[in-house]
Order: sequence, then structure tokens, then C-alpha cells
Amino acid sequence: MRTTVPTMASGIKLRLITLGLALALMGALIVAVVLTSQRQAAELRARLSQVDIESFGIAERFKDMLRGVSDKMRAYRNTHDPAIWESFLKASHELDGWIEQQAPRLTTQREKDVLKQIDSAYDDYLRVTRSLHDQMQASGQTNILRAESSGTLEEVRRLSDLGQALARAHYDSRNQLLAHANRTLTQLRLSVLGLLGLLFAFGIALATVVYRQMIAPLRVQLGESLALAERNEKLASLGMLAAGVAHEIRNPLTAIKAALFIQQKKFKPGSSERSDADLVQREILRLERIVDDFLQFARPAEPELATISADLPLQEVQGLLAAHFAKSGIQLVREESPPLRIKADPAQLKQVLINLVQNAADSMKDQGVITLRARHEPKRISNGETDVVVLEVVDTGRGISPEIEKRLFDPFFTTKARGTGLGLPIAARIVEKHGGALQYQTRANQGTTFSVVLPEVTA
Repeated sequence: MRTTVPTMASGIKLRLITLGLALALMGALIVAVVLTSQRQAAELRARLSQVDIESFGIAERFKDMLRGVSDKMRAYRNTHDPAIWESFLKASHELDGWIEQQAPRLTTQREKDVLKQIDSAYDDYLRVTRSLHDQMQASGQTNILRAESSGTLEEVRRLSDLGQALARAHYDSRNQLLAHANRTLTQLRLSVLGLLGLLFAFGIALATVVYRQMIAPLRVQLGESLALAERNEKLASLGMLAAGVAHEIRNPLTAIKAALFIQQKKFKPGSSERSDADLVQREILRLERIVDDFLQFARPAEPELATISADLPLQEVQGLLAAHFAKSGIQLVREESPPLRIKADPAQLKQVLINLVQNAADSMKDQGVITLRARHEPKRISNGETDVVVLEVVDTGRGISPEIEKRLFDPFFTTKARGTGLGLPIAARIVEKHGGALQYQTRANQGTTFSVVLPEVTA
């Protein structure tokens, strides 16, 4: 009988562990990306604040210092006071130093270019103011000096325009920073979405593996267990009924058999009466066999276990049936087997093998080969995984159709005209009482292999 014991194989465990680690990795990556985005957002806010302050402060600071220098120069032009000129020189020196200090703070090439223009324009401004100072010291002609002072005003306007250009350059760098930040945040957002998608995909894969490899087999096993429990309950009731009916039939059948034996003596051999009596005798024997099958199915005898060679029952079955099958064109062969030992009831095991061989012969239409063999195999049977011996009956018949396969082990189901449908159920129960399993494999028009799986005796 086919047995299915769902287990979590090492491959399933490995897939579950891999998927679990992948889920943990995805979760860790998502957390890392979120923390990174928060850190970068904080850094962006700080840099934007700094850029805003610098963009506004540089322009205002430059305007204030330029205004102060320009006012001192205007005051000196009006008063010719040497103290004011000294104050102008000091203020112009401070502004020149401040311009040089801004160079390390600049980041873009445009800002650096504007600062170079400011530095050059400021040098021109200082040159114009010194020239004006020298002329004022030499001539003292106010009208001429006022005409000459228009050059300083022109340089002041030029410096003021360059100060605004520097502020705009700073503002442009702010926009570039924002664009870079937007690109970075977009990439982080896409990364989070991609990781969430992978996390979802791995979650679905994990759920699928768990369902297919664990939940679905458990559901199948539960369904099979319920069906088996229901079947066993029906078989128990049927067995009690069959045992009672068989017992009640056996007594009158014995009386009929005895009466027939007495009457047969009165009939002459070859007479029609003797032929009828022989027919009745054959049918009585058939009834006795059916009754015995009922009783054996209802109350199977406990096996008397003994350690035997696995090849021994195969030899006995071959010696018993080979000559009989040869008359029908069926070869019963036995392959040489390694020295294997099993614990079994020799008589019951031989009964099982005879039933399987007879079924194989019935499926081959009077020609073909039946092969008997024993082999070793690590396998799972009803009491767990162990080393087993597999006794196989292999035929070259037409196989078992799917319709028959569904009811193959149902009691009283048979495809034979004179069969009882108890041969395979009895064989399966005998093997189960030996702690083994009766299994089969079949392919249409290629034959069937029935396997009696029994624990191997190794000690």
C-alpha cells in the first residue's frame, strides 16, 4: 500500500532559512536606508541654513563695508582731513582682507570667478582713490577734484554690482545643492520602494514555501488520516459482520460436505449423478475458501516472527509456482540477492508473495516474465526511517488503470470473475502486522512492481 509520510527535508529547511535571512537582510537594509535618509535630510537642512546665511550675509557685509569705505572717502574729499584719510586707509585695508578671507568659503567656480572680479575691481578702486588723494594734495583745486571723483563713484557702483553677483552665485549654489538633495532623496525613495518590493516578494516566497512544503502536506496527511480512520472503522464493523456470517455458514457447510461425501459413494464413476456431485463438491470447497478468507480478513492471525534469510521465501515461491506458470508461457525468475535478513512469519510471508505472484500472472494474458528479487534500501516506513529489505514482485503485464488503482486495496473489490476481492487487503494487513508496508508502482502497458517493505535485521 502506498504510504506518504510528509517530513521537512533538509532542502526545505535550507530554503526556509535562506528566505528568512533574506527577509532579515531586507528589513535591515530598509532600516539603514531610512536612517541614512534622515541623516542626510538633517545635513541638508544644516547646509541650506548655512548657505542662506552666507548668501545674505556676504552681500550685506560687503555692501556695509563698501559703504563705510566710500563714506570715508567722500568725507576726506570734502574736508581734506588727514585723520579721515588714515581712517579710510584702515577701512579699505579691512575690506581688502575680508575679500581675501572669502576665498576658502567658496565652493563653486562661478563664485570664485566673481570674487576674482571683486578683488580686481577693488584694486582699481584703491588705485583711483590714491590717485585722487595725490591730486588733492598737490593742487587743492576743488572743482577739478570733484570732476575727478566721479571715477571713484563709478568704481563703487561696479563693486556694488559685483557684490550682488556674488550673492546670486551663492544662491545658485544653494539651488544646485537642493537639486542634488532632491536627486539623492529620489534615489533613496526608489531604494526603499525597491527594498519593500523585494521584502514583499520574499515574504510571498516564504509563505508559498511554508504552505507547499509544510501546510499542504499536513492538510493532505490530515485528510488521509481521517479517511484511514473512517476506513478502519468501517473495516472493523465489516470484519465483525464477516466473522459472524462466516462462522454461521461454516457449520452447515461442514454438514453439507459430510452428506455429499456419503452420497458420492452411491454414484458410479462417470455417471451424470457423480459429475453433479463432483461439481457440488468443488463449489463447497470454493465456499470454504471464501469463508476462510472472510475469517482471515476479520481476525488475522498474529505472525510468529523468526529471523530468516530474505531470499528464502522467494526461493520457495519460485519452486512452488514456476512449473505451473511455465505451462502458460509465463516465466517466474528470481534474481540473486545479497545476504539480507528479516524477521517474519515464513508461512504468512509466503502467502503474501503467492498472492502477489498470482495477481501478476493474471495481468499478463498467458505470456511474460515475473521477476522476484530482494534488495537493501534506507527508507521510511510506519515506524520511522530505518534500513529495510524490499521484496519485489515485478511483472511485464499491462499495468493497473487509474480507475482500478483508486480501489485497489478496498475489501471485496475485484476484477476477477471468481475472486473475493480480499487477497490484497489480507496481504496488506499481514505486512502491516510485520511492521512493514505493502507498496506498488505501475505504468500503463509496462508492468507493475509490488514491494513488501520490511525492517532489516542487522544484529
